[in-house]
Amino acid sequence: MSEQIDATWFCETFERVRSEVQKVIVGQHEIVESTLVGLAANGHVLLEGMPGLGKTLLVRSLSRALSLDFSRIQFTPDMMPADVTGTNVLGEGRIFEFRRGPVFSNIVLADEINRATPKTQSAMLEAMQERSVTVGGKRYELQEPFLVMATQNPVEQEGTYPLPEAQLDRFFFKLIVPYPTKDELREVVNRTTGSQEQEPQAVATKEDVLRLRAIVREVPIANAVLDYGLSLIVATHPEGEGSSPVAQRYCRFGSSPRGAQSLITAGKVRALLAGRFNVSKDDLRASLKPALRHRILLNFEAEADGMTADKVLSQVQEFVDTQDRDPIKV
Repeated sequence: MSEQIDATWFCETFERVRSEVQKVIVGQHEIVESTLVGLAANGHVLLEGMPGLGKTLLVRSLSRALSLDFSRIQFTPDMMPADVTGTNVLGEGRIFEFRRGPVFSNIVLADEINRATPKTQSAMLEAMQERSVTVGGKRYELQEPFLVMATQNPVEQEGTYPLPEAQLDRFFFKLIVPYPTKDELREVVNRTTGSQEQEPQAVATKEDVLRLRAIVREVPIANAVLDYGLSLIVATHPEGEGSSPVAQRYCRFGSSPRGAQSLITAGKVRALLAGRFNVSKDDLRASLKPALRHRILLNFEAEADGMTADKVLSQVQEFVDTQDRDPIKV
């Protein structure tokens, strides 16, 4: 009975936050939902898309709907780690005191994160993984909930530093933000050029976010469904048992174990959203591309043949589904 109550509360809270964000964000339903899935799963989210598609507005609206502290870091090549973490300054009485940087917030928007140098990225990586920063040899804990939502432009590469694989792996989801349709664009223009603009209202609290995350971890997963999810991960590897033909041909490296963790956790969130307290294979399929598209590394042959990570993952799913239906393996 308590499980049913928790699942109902989860859905109601999730829908309340989503509805509030959608008052401001026109369309982009899948992006909004996937961002909230990352929030509920306690995972950072990487948003990739052209400028002006509402990525920053989405993050700001989400923080307001959840009554969370929000900070924005505009990354540039000359930025230093202290600009992110904070630094020790000489205060009154000639005593050094720590002045916190913008990373000390509940939701941190890392705008154009790929413009920062590797030295600054290392400070950001510590915050994302350890939920803490180290300044002057002293460790400072970040307050929960802590979520990094980063943006990057997929086209403009001048003055950028590609994110290292280790940092990409720390992102729970990578979401591709599409262009709006003509009708959505009309609504955007009407909202932003008129006399009134929608402002999101606080409909949840940080305690609600922490409860959402606790409920997700309680959702069980059957061994058969877990095995299916792990088969998807293994099928992205170019070598080894369970490797798919498409991975053998086009992948240099497959997904890491974090990919499996992200896939299963996202499946638990989607199960709750469907009103179930158990994970299905469809829940895993729905999160396959956002959870793994940034965790597989393609080779030169893939680029020559016009293969993208999403195309590879589609064929990986087809391969695993075929194996899953094989009567010999049942």
